[in-house]
Amino acid sequence: MNRFVLLLVLAALAGCTQKDAPPQAQNEPAPAASAPAPATPAEPAEPAGEPSRTAAFAADVPAGEYKMDHAHSTLIFRLSHMGFSHYTSRFRRFDAKLQFDPRNLTATQLTATIDPRSIETDYPDPKYNFNAELAGENFLDAKKFPEIAFRTTQVEDLGNQALRVHGELTLHGVTRPIVLEATYNGGYAGHPMDPQARVGFSAHGVLRRSDFGISGGIPQAASNMGVGDQVAVIIESEFNGPPKAQAEAPKADSKS
Repeated sequence: MNRFVLLLVLAALAGCTQKDAPPQAQNEPAPAASAPAPATPAEPAEPAGEPSRTAAFAADVPAGEYKMDHAHSTLIFRLSHMGFSHYTSRFRRFDAKLQFDPRNLTATQLTATIDPRSIETDYPDPKYNFNAELAGENFLDAKKFPEIAFRTTQVEDLGNQALRVHGELTLHGVTRPIVLEATYNGGYAGHPMDPQARVGFSAHGVLRRSDFGISGGIPQAASNMGVGDQVAVIIESEFNGPPKAQAEAPKADSKS
């Protein structure tokens, strides 16, 4: 009898549960999955060490004479050391003047001078003045040739702010043509913290030092035992131009 009552109670509870339960999910159609939003293509990363192609080119950068900003300019060179590495050095004292019009890049004119006595290496032994050896008569012979000079002869506008700069380099008393691949990195007419025009450039080129009579240590043919003939030159430089107030000054009325 007790067993029969227990079965009736379980049956009643089961009926209540089924009555209150929501409809089974499998009897309802599943909602349609929403299509994923199209992915926005990522901007291609700019190569490390390359001038930014997304830099703003201010339309009001004035044409005129620009002088090199020594605080933001570097001149380094590299050459092979026995084929094991590219030995890197720099010049600490150099200067340049620039005639520049961002709307007419082919009219660019540049003159530059370098003090060969300012050559600087990372040679670690303070007891041996390796800088003086390179500036000495076996290499740059700075006492006899106290200035390295460069001037432009032609500038090609290659598009996308790229320039091919043809010029003459006077080194070790010898003048030879040289070509630099350059990029105009942009500029502005002025800034609240920099009230003058500013432009910037990156450039690089290659020369053979033997063409300028500097032949010490060049390896024999089919050998790397020595210091390379080819010298890679790398330049980063900014130039200061006309003051912002001068650049914004209205032109005088020709009728007055």
